[in-house]
Amino acid sequence: MIARWRKMVLWLFVVALVAATTAVGYHKYFATTAPQPQYATAAEADPYVRFSMEAYDAINANYWMKPGQYAKFGLPELPALFAMAAKQVSGTDATLATTTRTGVAQMLGKAFAAATSTDERRQWALSSVSLVSNTLLPAGRNQVLSNKQEVALRQEVSNIKPADDLYGNLGLQKGASTDQVNQAYKQKAAELAQATSSDAKAQLQKIAYAHQVLANPDSKVLYDQSLIQPTVFPHIFDHTLYLYIEQIAPTTLQEFGRALNNASTTPLNSLVIDLRGNIGGALDFAPAFVGLFVGANQYAFDFYHQGDYTPVRTTLSQYPELARYKNNIAILTDNMTQSTAEVTTAALKRYNLAQVVGGTTRGWGSVENTYPLASPIDPSATYALLLVNNLTLRDDNAPIEGAGVVPTIATSAQNWHALLSAAFTSQSLIQTVSSRATQPPVK
Repeated sequence: MIARWRKMVLWLFVVALVAATTAVGYHKYFATTAPQPQYATAAEADPYVRFSMEAYDAINANYWMKPGQYAKFGLPELPALFAMAAKQVSGTDATLATTTRTGVAQMLGKAFAAATSTDERRQWALSSVSLVSNTLLPAGRNQVLSNKQEVALRQEVSNIKPADDLYGNLGLQKGASTDQVNQAYKQKAAELAQATSSDAKAQLQKIAYAHQVLANPDSKVLYDQSLIQPTVFPHIFDHTLYLYIEQIAPTTLQEFGRALNNASTTPLNSLVIDLRGNIGGALDFAPAFVGLFVGANQYAFDFYHQGDYTPVRTTLSQYPELARYKNNIAILTDNMTQSTAEVTTAALKRYNLAQVVGGTTRGWGSVENTYPLASPIDPSATYALLLVNNLTLRDDNAPIEGAGVVPTIATSAQNWHALLSAAFTSQSLIQTVSSRATQPPVK
């Protein structure tokens, strides 16, 4: 009996030991093995296919054109575009078994499998996405950006130009005082004043601009802190405040308000906003700027995205300093006025707040944004897709894209000078517009 009991105890001990060992073994297994990643399709286990499909998804979700309606605008649908791009870069057949997302991923997987190296697969993935994005309308405005290119684009939008060295143009170290700036400019201007060569004249313009920026306390602070250069250049012609807005940047509203305030004690009765050559900038400027004239929460313009129209409302309150210019505001435009400058012009024209004088604007009525492509395909760079996600509409609700904003008074008309007298009551404004509208902007 005792022997049987001992055998049973021994058996239970062995079973318990095996169970414990097994449990420890499973514990170690689960603790040391990473979970297997899950992909939308089997082909996307390949990072180069996954990278391409991230672009595919970003386009479907964010591009202004609705999937299934590309033919209305003369384009093949997105699956066909990817197949055409893959065929071109890989030299393979790149046939779609189906036009579904899964079919696109499978097609890319087969095409990329023909690559002979990792570098070639990476190049094929980048080239395929680039070809597709460059084909999308408006042509050339959708593209793949490296992280360096994206930084450069955002600097351009913010009017930051790292290559420009305004202090260096005057022979000074960064942060030199205003007195040093004035002294250096006076000395260099005297040296160049007698020169007649084109290089000397260009150099004189460079130092004059550097002095203009760095001698002004407000613009000097912006440049010293962030390398941001001015975008608004104010001048007074008789009783008219003339504001040349070269570009739209995060500081433009502040500069515009400062120019109005600085002129508040001068007897003025009219305003010229010169937007010729303005390349635009961040679109949130437009509803803010229009709000200065009409007040907050008023209709400004419409977005068009995948068949839907979305109204955009103004974001700032009326600015009292603008009241004295009522009915005597002119906006100057030309065929290089584009993007946000066009949207702003159309909104002010819609409200009859200003008369647009000059030429029809460029017709770049697209809104772009960047969408990151997270799949790592390059150890030295990351990438994002720059996409047109909306189109903007002008004052008659037609798209700005490809058409532009038509001026109220076209300077190409023979009687345009006479039309100014019917549009404005300020003789100062009539004279200023007459003399300035066909001459380069005053910086």
